[in-house]
Amino acid sequence: MDLLVAGQRVEVCAVSGEEPALVFLHEGLGSAGLWRGFDELVAAATGHRVLAYSRAGHGWSDPADLPRSPDFMHHEALVVLPALLGEMEPSRPPILVGHSDGASIALIHAASHPVSALVLLAPHVFVEHESIAEIEAARVRFETTDLPERMARHHRDPAATFYGWNDIWLDPEFRRWNIEDCLSAIDAPMLLIQGREDEYGTLAQIDAIEAGASGQVRRLILEDCGHSPHLAQQNRVLEAVTRFVAESQERQREA
Repeated sequence: MDLLVAGQRVEVCAVSGEEPALVFLHEGLGSAGLWRGFDELVAAATGHRVLAYSRAGHGWSDPADLPRSPDFMHHEALVVLPALLGEMEPSRPPILVGHSDGASIALIHAASHPVSALVLLAPHVFVEHESIAEIEAARVRFETTDLPERMARHHRDPAATFYGWNDIWLDPEFRRWNIEDCLSAIDAPMLLIQGREDEYGTLAQIDAIEAGASGQVRRLILEDCGHSPHLAQQNRVLEAVTRFVAESQERQREA
């Protein structure tokens, strides 16, 4: 289905269930559909309502305003996501499930808005050399392989989607991007999941979040796993998320 959110038509995939809802925030080249059914597996395993949406410029949502500015994730977290949640009328603060850029958006949102819990897959809170090197390599792949054709299966305008993400991450001004200062305001429980072979970032990201957050943090580091742990090691991640959601809800009932 589509929703009108902050003046733009947004692609939304939803599964009914119990509150709080789990809201899925995709990676930099992702979309609602590119969770590849993981969101539906979480809905079935937890019994919770699940919502996944495509940000502007992704999937079949309306185009984004380009070029992006370095605060584009703050805009998504503090303007678009609250408006989307208002449209969905959740009865309790959501559990945010974010991957990569989506995990950063989840953190920014949680520093200013109530959330029940956070599940963060391959999150980043500052820019690393490893991230830039891989994003530069992705640009070469987009311009020399069939990546545009493959992306066209999932995005209305694959070139706009790709360069909208790639250009801002490679903008020299973006090298100073850092959201560590928002972490101390987050007291919701977190599950941090990262592959040890993540090509877009190191475990320093996980360490920084754990050191800076005010709430309880649990981490799962997966061996032989890259940037998409929910796809590469789906069963382990699904089990961990299901357990974390159940335990976080039990603690809230006891509080």
